[in-house]
Amino acid sequence: MKILHDIILKDGLALSDSILKVDSFVNHQIDPKLMNQVGKEFVKRFQGVKIDKVLTIEASGIAPAMITALELGVPMVFAKKHKPITMDKFYSTTVYSFTKQTNYNLTVSKEFIHEGENILLIDDFLSAGNAILGLKDIVNQGGANIVGVGIVIEKGFKEGRTNLLKEGFRLESLAIVEKMEKGKITLNEIK
Repeated sequence: MKILHDIILKDGLALSDSILKVDSFVNHQIDPKLMNQVGKEFVKRFQGVKIDKVLTIEASGIAPAMITALELGVPMVFAKKHKPITMDKFYSTTVYSFTKQTNYNLTVSKEFIHEGENILLIDDFLSAGNAILGLKDIVNQGGANIVGVGIVIEKGFKEGRTNLLKEGFRLESLAIVEKMEKGKITLNEIK
């Protein structure tokens, strides 16, 4: 994913040694050409895997998950952070957000996760892995199967990869940040 690496190095901002700001192309303003390439790359990396649905969390995971689902020809579902009054039967879990430094509830309507479905999880960032573990809880409540996890940007210096691999997940990250020091971003080599 040279295009992703290049844009992270050009437009990403290391606000500290653990906070990477990518809101000009991933999670506030979205670069549609980049997201198109991201979705296609996830499809390539999970080629041959039976996927019935793509699941993510609002809001930042929606763009990469939507394009991935479009390329796969399957529905995309996103976990909501605020349960609407129209949702009466749902799966729910609580997740801690590193970026926002708070807990929040995730809900998915029971009509969108079914027993036996094969679910691909997609998210914009991987830090500690809490968001993905929250989605795992929801998928488990629905009796579905997680067939993989796709991450746009992984903070390789955090414990997320270790936490997810302990759970037995197949993990595909498109860019891995090795470190951020004094405003400089260092990425792992491109696969």
